[in-house]
Amino acid sequence: MSARTLTVRAHAKVNLDLRVLETRRDGFHDLRTVFQSLELHDTITVTARRGPFALRCRQPDVPRDDTNLAWRAARALWGTLGRDGEPRDVSVTIVKQIPVCAGLGGGSTDAAATLRALARLWHASARPGLHELGELAASLGADVPFFLWGGTALGLGRGDVIYPLVDLPQYWVVLVLPQAGVKTAEAYAWYDEDREGSGMRRRRQASPVVWPVQVADMVNDLEGPVVRRIPEIGAAQAALLAAGAVGSAVSGSGSAVFGLFLRRPDAQAARRALARSGWRAILTRTSPRDEYARRSRVAIDPGVRRRHAARSVRARR
Repeated sequence: MSARTLTVRAHAKVNLDLRVLETRRDGFHDLRTVFQSLELHDTITVTARRGPFALRCRQPDVPRDDTNLAWRAARALWGTLGRDGEPRDVSVTIVKQIPVCAGLGGGSTDAAATLRALARLWHASARPGLHELGELAASLGADVPFFLWGGTALGLGRGDVIYPLVDLPQYWVVLVLPQAGVKTAEAYAWYDEDREGSGMRRRRQASPVVWPVQVADMVNDLEGPVVRRIPEIGAAQAALLAAGAVGSAVSGSGSAVFGLFLRRPDAQAARRALARSGWRAILTRTSPRDEYARRSRVAIDPGVRRRHAARSVRARR
């Protein structure tokens, strides 16, 4: 069977903790963050076919040109494999489930999944492993390397230097999506503005996370500056806590807010209550590293398998 159509899940993340450190010479900030992968995912399909490279997605606010990280991932891998010009003879289709401009890593995880799928499609006999893809992933964006590994991980540097941690015990997660989106560059600009103007303080809270190694206190240094500009995000956090979350924080630069729940029925009840109050709410759960590796494995598209099986049955007849 020819593996000319491959699919891979591209999972979302939340930041269990995010500390903004010093500004680097390149203009970015050094970070200390704890990533956590979720079951919520997009689906990436790559198909070998003649013609120019094409990126397809039905969601109107997702770019379908080289401003999309998945397109940039294809271009970067194409060049790394020693091929000239722009990538060609393949299409990439993205089916979105992860909200955009939400701090859930939707663009970055699509890029990482595209790298892994195209590495198999284009270089099947000696395709790069995760370590080899890591440097390429870091060139695309700060969060992209994390999505090659998943689970619970410490991110240093720009967030692109990844150290796997002991996996967080599994929690149910309710995501609340305010109407307003937040661009990452905006959030960091607001952080710099507030830090220079008022000497802001970090929010402190007792960590709700039951974990063998305590490295996350559910503190996000971007949360205060973002909530000051978009109060709806603070209201979403308060609504999650009122609905019974054991802990809640803004993920990344926002605007998504997540709440952790120990029991599925509690999380389900909270999602229903939030939806009745007019919030857009999504139920998912955390995904440990071994499960993440299994669920995000590159596979031959199921439709191709079915068509191949049908042809085999006809041939035997």
